[in-house]
This record gives sequence, structure tokens and C-alpha cells, in this order.
Amino acid sequence: MEEKKLHATNHYMHYPDEKDIPTYLAYGFRPIFLLLAPYMIITMILWGLVWAGILSIPFMDDTLTWHVYEMIFGILTAGSLAFLTTGIPELFPGMVPFVGKRLKYIIILWVAGRVGFWFIDYLGVYIVAALNLAMLAWLIWFAKDAVLDKLQRHASLGYSLVSIFIIEAWFFASQAGLAATDGLTILKVALGAIVVLILLALRRVNMEAVNELMEDKGIDDIYVSRPPKTNLAVFAVILFTLVEFLYPQNSALGWLGLATGAAILAITGDYILKDEFILNQPFVLYLASILVMLSAGYALMGWALLDDKMDSINHFRHFITSGGVGLAYLVVMIIIGWIHTGRHLTSNIYTHLMIILMIVATLMRSLIPFFEEYISELYLWSSIVWTIPFMIYIKVFYSFLMNPRADGIKG
Repeated sequence: MEEKKLHATNHYMHYPDEKDIPTYLAYGFRPIFLLLAPYMIITMILWGLVWAGILSIPFMDDTLTWHVYEMIFGILTAGSLAFLTTGIPELFPGMVPFVGKRLKYIIILWVAGRVGFWFIDYLGVYIVAALNLAMLAWLIWFAKDAVLDKLQRHASLGYSLVSIFIIEAWFFASQAGLAATDGLTILKVALGAIVVLILLALRRVNMEAVNELMEDKGIDDIYVSRPPKTNLAVFAVILFTLVEFLYPQNSALGWLGLATGAAILAITGDYILKDEFILNQPFVLYLASILVMLSAGYALMGWALLDDKMDSINHFRHFITSGGVGLAYLVVMIIIGWIHTGRHLTSNIYTHLMIILMIVATLMRSLIPFFEEYISELYLWSSIVWTIPFMIYIKVFYSFLMNPRADGIKG
């Protein structure tokens, strides 16, 4: 039993007594990861066809806005669903895991939201809004135990989801003509809220994954993710987002971008332990790369805002979206794919390639301003390279997701 406790098993004693649960519905992350990896690939191919003019989808005559929406909110709900339905039963022992038929119905709702999105010109904005807001509302309801926890240990996750729900409702109101704010402007606010959610979630992922890794490796030290560093980074991101919304042309925003980049990068200092050196551990580097990409995005946007000769802020923003947010989903999918299927964290050529290729794709997309003569090629190849890590994920992890835990525990 001592060995089993190493692998996130707080849920085990409270696993529901439901008969004949298919393995792919045995825990929250399983169906989501089985669907999310191919959806990432398919959606990127579809967008490539749309931007190339081969596939005609008007998206209410605002293709760019809806592209940004789907890459932010469509993927966010899946990632949040996997993280919360997997993590909350572990963080709050006694909570019954969400599995089986109940899990199937919420997965169907997410799929309906994605299908509705791609057919928005036929279904209309109200139906698509209802499907997607219902999905996020359910996530907030599921996370209510975190918000209502008397000790407020993880309440910030719930509050972040509530703010994201309000922003998404605001976006749909804008697209329906019920709010005057431009849709892209709202989506920039949404991105700030999502970065906050990722920083808060990453603290918890770090605490579990890095300490699990050190125990496996026999490293005699303890990793502590210090709240003040994360809180400072969260404050900086919120401040940058508010100023960009209210005063997008103010030069102060440039300095805030630099400050936000520095605050996020400072979190990597937690990986420098008192007695042991762990920056040579692949999973530590994987997790640190998320922070480096987010930091680079804000810092480079700050530089672009301060330099009149640079008109590249939206290109540099892809360090945050394609890089930081994309890596956050990918790294969490890898970590959960190992630990929550009853296995030890393992790095190999496949996991290395997944991280490296996503970073390469991000560099290709974000640094286009410096290689404008290759703009068409970089648009195309950055999209292709960005999808390859999810193809590798399918190859490596699908057998784990489709089969029972290696240690025999339910879930």
C-alpha cells in the first residue's frame, strides 16, 4: 500500500460503486485526453484549410475572432475538465470521483459545444453560447467544494473559473450585439484570466509532480512552490490585462509587460533547492518551459509597445498562447498520463520530442516579424509542427488511457 500511495490515490477509498464502468470513463482525464489530442490535430488542420481558402466557413463574417475564441475557450474547457475532475478528488479526500455515466454525459456536452462551434453559421450564436456556457457552468459547480472549503486552500481556482465564465458570457453578448465591446478585445481579457488560472494550477501540479519525481529518484529534498512568487505574477498579469483593456496605447503598458515577464520568470527560482540540483531533471525543465514561454510573451509584447519601430505585439502574444498555454496543456497531459494511470513519471525520447517540437513551433510562429520574407511558410509549418506532439501523445499514451491502472487501483 505504501507504493500505491505514491501515485495520487486519495480518490481510491471513495470511488463510486458503479458496475461495468468502461476504462475510458473510469476517471475524468481519460475521455478528455482521448478526445483532446485528436481534436488539437483536427482543429489545426481545419483552421489551415480555412485560412488557405480551401474550406469556406464564414464564422459570422469574423473568422479571426472565432479562431481566437476556439483556441482559447474550446480547449480551455477540456483542459479544465480534465484537471478538475482528476485533481479535486485528490485534493479533497472524501469527494466522490466523477466517473461512468455522469462523466459520459458531460463529455457529450463538450463535444456538442465543439460541433456547435464549427456549425455556428447554421445554429446561430445563441445555441452555441448555451452549449459552451453550460459546459463552463458545470465546471464551476463541480469546483464548488474548492470555493466553499473553510480553509480556502484552493478557492482561487474556483474564483478564476467564475471570472472566465463571466468573460465568456460577455464575449457571446458582444457577438450577439448585446454588448458594445469588440470581441477580440474581450478575448485579450480572457487570455489574461486563463494565464492566471494556469499559474494557479501550475503551483499545484509542481508540488505533486516535482516531489513525486524526487521521491522516485531518491533525491533527499523537498520542493516548495512559494505562494508569494505566484501571487506577484498573478497580480502582474491582472494589472497588464486591465491596462491593456483600458489604455492599450499607453506607454506604461510596455513597462508592465516587461515587469510581468520578470514576475513570471521569477517563479522558476523555486526549482533551485537548498541541498539538491534538480534543473537537470527533464520534467523540471518541461514545467519550467511553460513559465519561460509565458514570460517571453509578456516581455516581448512590452518591448514591442515601447519600440515605435516594432509592430509585432500580436505575433509575440503567440509565445503566451501557442507556447505557454499549449505547453501547459501538453505537460499536464503527460504528467497525468503517467501518474494517474499508476505509473512513475518517465521521460524518454518521445516526451523530449513533444516539448521540443512545441517550443520550435512557437518560435516559428512568434518570430515571424524577423523573417517576414518567409511568412507564408512559417504560418504553414508552425501549425504542422505544433500538431506533431499530440500525434506522439496518441502513440505513447493511448494504451495507458484505454487500459486499467498499472497498479490495479480503480480510476
